[in-house]
Amino acid sequence: MALAAALAAAPLFLRARLALGAAAAAPALSRRRLLSTVAHTADEPPPAAHPPASRLSAPRGGEAQPLLPWMAAEAEILRDIEPVVQLIKDILHSDRYGDGECISPKDENIIVEKLLTYHPHVEDKIGCGVDAIMVDRHPQFRKSRCLFVVRTDGVWIDFSYQKCLRAYIREKYPSHAERFIREHFRRT
Repeated sequence: MALAAALAAAPLFLRARLALGAAAAAPALSRRRLLSTVAHTADEPPPAAHPPASRLSAPRGGEAQPLLPWMAAEAEILRDIEPVVQLIKDILHSDRYGDGECISPKDENIIVEKLLTYHPHVEDKIGCGVDAIMVDRHPQFRKSRCLFVVRTDGVWIDFSYQKCLRAYIREKYPSHAERFIREHFRRT
């Protein structure tokens, strides 16, 4: 009845659109019924729709279910390494330090404690001792900035912070390290 009143009051070009809209709605309703996976009669109400049970959410009984072991470990590793990764990215990719400039003592302490000590070849990198950590262009890959250990004998040598992070993760999280590295690091 409301449709008939709307059609009578509407201008001619709108009447056609309103009529088409009403006709198009009826097949859409029947299409939904055809695509429905559960058949029910007109006498019965449709079954209640429950979203699929998630492996992460609490079960219907109300008890909290712990996160899957991998997801919990992944989140913990990310929380652990994120501050160091952000610091490294800030050092390498901002104008905070220029090429050939030594980093501040505060940043140096973090890099030595959280990264350099975990490098697979830490003895070769440190040599006779660390004088400073410097940012500069890589000698072979001139577009890339990297970190260098400036040793007490005046020699400076580059080191990969990603190798340090991988070794740190392998040492601290041995049961989840390889999967985390495979999923979060581009190069091996």
